[in-house]
Amino acid sequence: MKDLKNLSGPKRFSGFTFMGSRNRRMRPSPAFNLSLPVGQRLRRLKWGLVILAVVLALVPLAVPALKSVVPLWNRYAARNPVRAEAAQTPKSPADALPASQADLFETAGILLEQAEVGSDGLTTARSTDGLRFNYTTQYGLQKRVHDYFEQYKVPYGVFVAMEPSSGRILGMTSYSAVNPQWARESYYGLYPMASLFKIVTATAALESRKITPQTVVEFRGKSTSENPRFWSAARRGKNNRLDVTYAMGKSINPVYGRLACDIAGRASVMECVDRFGFNQQLLPGTPARPSQAAGPASDHGLMLMGAGLDHEVKISPLHAAVVMSAIANDGKMMAPALTSSIIDERGIYRDRFTPKTVRQLVTPDTAVSLKQMLSSTVVTGTSRKAFHDRRGRPLINVPIAAKTGSINGTDPKGHYSWFAAFAPINNPRIALVALVINQDKWKIKASQVGQQALEEFFRQ
Repeated sequence: MKDLKNLSGPKRFSGFTFMGSRNRRMRPSPAFNLSLPVGQRLRRLKWGLVILAVVLALVPLAVPALKSVVPLWNRYAARNPVRAEAAQTPKSPADALPASQADLFETAGILLEQAEVGSDGLTTARSTDGLRFNYTTQYGLQKRVHDYFEQYKVPYGVFVAMEPSSGRILGMTSYSAVNPQWARESYYGLYPMASLFKIVTATAALESRKITPQTVVEFRGKSTSENPRFWSAARRGKNNRLDVTYAMGKSINPVYGRLACDIAGRASVMECVDRFGFNQQLLPGTPARPSQAAGPASDHGLMLMGAGLDHEVKISPLHAAVVMSAIANDGKMMAPALTSSIIDERGIYRDRFTPKTVRQLVTPDTAVSLKQMLSSTVVTGTSRKAFHDRRGRPLINVPIAAKTGSINGTDPKGHYSWFAAFAPINNPRIALVALVINQDKWKIKASQVGQQALEEFFRQ
């Protein structure tokens, strides 16, 4: 065995100081000597006595003040029993470090599947740790859309609806006949944005004052072309001519490809990409992944992006719903909220809804122009069939602004069908986004989901 005396030797006690011991190991000395403090020890003793004297002088003044606080607290506790209980209840380590807003939002989304509707019409759910989630959703809207997904056994379907003026989520449901686990996370995942990106392209051109909703754009080739090589207008020859509002409703790729590259320009488009919240954590109170839109390497790539044909431009359904809500709300983007309140088992509020502005997405004038351009989608554009009967009569007598998107994707594999809308156009009460991913056989389109949702919402 090694001799342990060389590992740690005892140190002589250096004496007592007023501010406390020096945290050294003590060894009893052969004799106890009392000596008067000198030097630094004397100065510390003097300062200690001064502080003690000040404290003693303040005690008589503090006692009456403390006595006057007691009746005030009693009156406060009588009026605010819940908050008073929260202040008096000892905090545990879990209370000191509450769950993040993103965790609460995600938990609320998971529990929404098993939520119940009370006699007061409110939807609530409880977590295993005793939290009660009071939802902002409308039960009828939730059920109508979910039942529609389930009726057609869609491979993948997700739906989000919001109140534009506040950010309250009015509906959030999903379904998958292929992968139920996908349904839980579908609101926050990223999917090719397709022609919904035409809204970003239009914003770039409008805010740089390059166009109005009546501007006509010329292009070569067919209106359904997906190859930018054939889009540029010929100096000599016969070109196609369409105004940007009609082209928005019909989702004409050559018009919006040229709008991005030849009219708005790369700088304006990428500035709008940033303002719309791509490549950043736009919604920190939610688990939504940052949407993606890398700068194109060429004019060919810029045209594809502007037309919504860039498969690497991806967005989450929740982000898309926030964007549509912002346009409906005169350009003001509100943070999405799924619960009106979250209360623990002691009756203490963990979270309470208050509207929060994220940013000004577009100017009010641009919002007005976008509303006009988006109004053609349901009237004469790609969603006309879903919103009219066989005789051409509207199924919903409410003016609707909308945009569709269609593109093939790989994660999950299938054909992606988007529908984004808000209504009424001039006084929006609801904004929504639906995404349906069909595989070998088409089940339903996203515009049909939107029609079901809007019909249910305005039926009430």
